[in-house]
Amino acid sequence: MAMTNIPSVDLADFVSDDPARKQKFVDEIGKAYEEIGFVALKNHFLSDDLVEELYKEVKAFFNLPVETKQQYEIEGLAGQRGYISFGKEHAKGKKEGDLKEFWHFGQEPAEDANLKEEYPENVQVKELKDFNHVGMEAYRMLEKTGIYVLRALALYIGLEETYFDHWASNGNSILRPIHYPPITEEPKGAVRAGAHGDINLITLLMGASTGGLQVLRKDGEWIDAVPGEDELVINVGDMLERHTNNKLRSTIHRVINPPKEQWSEPRYSIPFFMHPRSEMPLDCLEECIDEEHPKHYEDITAGEFLHQRLVEIGLLKK
Repeated sequence: MAMTNIPSVDLADFVSDDPARKQKFVDEIGKAYEEIGFVALKNHFLSDDLVEELYKEVKAFFNLPVETKQQYEIEGLAGQRGYISFGKEHAKGKKEGDLKEFWHFGQEPAEDANLKEEYPENVQVKELKDFNHVGMEAYRMLEKTGIYVLRALALYIGLEETYFDHWASNGNSILRPIHYPPITEEPKGAVRAGAHGDINLITLLMGASTGGLQVLRKDGEWIDAVPGEDELVINVGDMLERHTNNKLRSTIHRVINPPKEQWSEPRYSIPFFMHPRSEMPLDCLEECIDEEHPKHYEDITAGEFLHQRLVEIGLLKK
């Protein structure tokens, strides 16, 4: 039977004290990531109240006057922090800018993180007193959820459970609230987000305010990704696909424009792009190389790979 929605998994199984439940979660998420690269996850660390607060703050920010928002678009940051205006980003290989504007919250590392790179400071929004605080609270809870997912994947691959912990904690992760405004005229070749794979290790997506997310199945069919109430959609990014020598799949996905009768509705979506520290080696893991699966990629660090990809999607100049 062809998969018509993404598989659902329960993080409560993984954090339970029952080894059989824990193993069930490891097997389910590992198999899903080999097959389709996407899951819907329930019982994550984001509370309903926090989600509600975050959406309230995000909508309030995007409702600010354009001139106000543009003050927070900081030159020279290549969009790493603050506001990124409408149509700036495009999918790799596409010329048309995506129909969206967005904001970036970045890592605020622990004092003892011993980072080899400095992250830019987060941009503070003066008009909304809770915006930054609520955004970073959600950032922490998504990061915590992501680390548990990576622990399960480490076990699935045959690594020590905490293999990813050091690289992902204090990593170069980004929380990106996105606003897709109402569509007012027939878009010429542009969609809300063009077909693309994510750059990072994994992406955790808070349920978008309207549908539109589609995932490309192995047989070339697009299927709707429809999470249940309170579920996060979590997918594998290109860094993890590369590191696991294509064992875990970074699946192409897109956000399609809604039917014409829904053009008047804006769409809000809040993905958390989990990036490791820049010095993490993304070399193909020995556990994922054998005669049938020879080493597929050159050695590269996460930082080098990220730079390469930011140039390809138009956020960095060569």
